[in-house]
Amino acid sequence: MKEDEMLKIVVPGSTANLGPGFDSVGLAVNRYLTLDVRLADEWSFAPKTAEVRGIPRGTDNLVYQVADEVADAHGRQLPGCAVDVYSDIPFTRGLGSSAAAVVAGIELADALLGLGLSREQKMEWATRYEGHPDNVGASLYGGLVIGCYREAGVDVVHVPELSVELVAIIPSYELETKKARGRLPEQWPRQRAVEASAVSNVLVAALLTKNWKLAGRMMAADLFHQPYRKPLVPELERAEALAAEYGAIGAVLSGAGPTVLVVAEPGAGGRLERQLRPHFPACEVARLAVEPHGSRVYKLALEA
Repeated sequence: MKEDEMLKIVVPGSTANLGPGFDSVGLAVNRYLTLDVRLADEWSFAPKTAEVRGIPRGTDNLVYQVADEVADAHGRQLPGCAVDVYSDIPFTRGLGSSAAAVVAGIELADALLGLGLSREQKMEWATRYEGHPDNVGASLYGGLVIGCYREAGVDVVHVPELSVELVAIIPSYELETKKARGRLPEQWPRQRAVEASAVSNVLVAALLTKNWKLAGRMMAADLFHQPYRKPLVPELERAEALAAEYGAIGAVLSGAGPTVLVVAEPGAGGRLERQLRPHFPACEVARLAVEPHGSRVYKLALEA
């Protein structure tokens, strides 16, 4: 990157699991983290929207930490940069704010240093950092991502288009993933694990074949995480009942929560948003779309 250039990095937010697809299914949504990056004497991060007002302003920023790790692994050093940070992804609400930052850090190192990383290599880096491929995969690829992370590496199936509409119920309170994970059992009996994994498999097959009623049944049949997290997010049980009443596909926790997503067939999102809003006066109720494109990087000439 030259002194008369600016980098613009745009990364979509995401939802994970879609019910039973625990730590393996991710879907990109049309909320975005955007970085405007210029060369500077030292690193600084300037928040430009309310969602990121509390971010660290220096090298303790997650974006920098990820970028620095990628650079170090390639025997390189990052130049100083001034970064303007914009986001409409709510922080610690289950819509992939940290995963977007991880992907942005990888894109930043790749673009600043000209590493020429493939998307598969970026996916390896992101999954290794995040610990699972669902949110980072959706932010990197866009659309629907089904991923598996093993010692052998990361395997991903990418489906650019998923023809569903989403209504997000976003509570005002935060829920840290660590706390939500603490509610989950360390082990499952074999029969329960088999059933839970079968439910997840059928969910993916139902989504890909547009069998919406079956997809909804599988969302409600999750055994991996929602039964344990439901007491932390009272909005989920209410949303499940309303989804059934209003003819939606189903309602699921977005990632670890507390955001709840009500999933609708194509064309039903607007009506569903209007119907749901009066039931959740203390929450933001917002219609979301599936974002088909993943992270993007632009090099722009600075005005003289």
